[in-house]
Amino acid sequence: MDENNKPAEAGGFFNEAWDKATNDFEQFIAAYFLAKHQDNVADKLRWYETSLQHANEVNDVAANSALAILHANIAACYAALGDTENKEKNEQLSISFSGAPADNGPFYHGTRADLQMGDMLIAGRQSNYKDELTMNHVYFTALPNGAGLAAALAKGEGHERIYIVEPTGTFENDPNVTNKKFPGNLTRSYRTDAPLKVVGELTDWAKQTSDEVQKWRDKLANSKGDIIN
Repeated sequence: MDENNKPAEAGGFFNEAWDKATNDFEQFIAAYFLAKHQDNVADKLRWYETSLQHANEVNDVAANSALAILHANIAACYAALGDTENKEKNEQLSISFSGAPADNGPFYHGTRADLQMGDMLIAGRQSNYKDELTMNHVYFTALPNGAGLAAALAKGEGHERIYIVEPTGTFENDPNVTNKKFPGNLTRSYRTDAPLKVVGELTDWAKQTSDEVQKWRDKLANSKGDIIN
C-alpha cells in the first residue's frame, strides 16, 4: 500500500503491526513506520522516540545500525518544533552513531563461482544485476540467507555457493540498502574495496525456490533506481 501511494491503507497496516508486535524488534520497526506516516510533528516525534526506545532495548548489530537515522529524524522534529537544544543534542548523537559498522561477523558471500580456501574475492567484476556495470566493491553480509539469495541471483551455471569470508580491509554499510526501505542496515549488508579472503564454506541454508528467485529477478529488472557503485 505504501509503495502504491495509498498512505491511508498503509497507515492502517502499520497500526495493526504495532498492535500485534510481540517484542522490541517488531515494536522498533512498527513505530518507525508509524512515525513516517504522521502529519503532526509532535506525533511524528513521539513515534520516532518510541522506535528509538525499542531499538535501544534490542541492542544488537542490526537495530544499532538504525540509531543514526533515528536520532537524525528526531533532531528534524525538534527543529520543526523550535527546540534548538534537543535538535543539536540529537544531531550530535546521530553523528556519533554514523561511523564504521561494528559487526564482527561471521561474514558470507554468495556466488556460483567454484572457489578454494584462501582465494581472494576482489572488486572489478561485472555486476550480477546490470551487465554494463563494473563493480567498485565486493559485497558480503552477516546473514547466511542474504548470501543465499545473492548466490541464487548470481550469473553463471555453477551450483549456488555460500563462502565464509574475512575482510582484509575496512568496510562500510551497503548504501544500496541502508536507510532505504528500512531504517539502518537490518540485512547487515556490507561492501569493501579491499579483497575478501575465503576461509570456509557454508553448506546448509534456506534456499530460494525457483518461483521466489524469478520474482526477485522480475523486481530487479523493473527497478528504476541506480546501483550506488
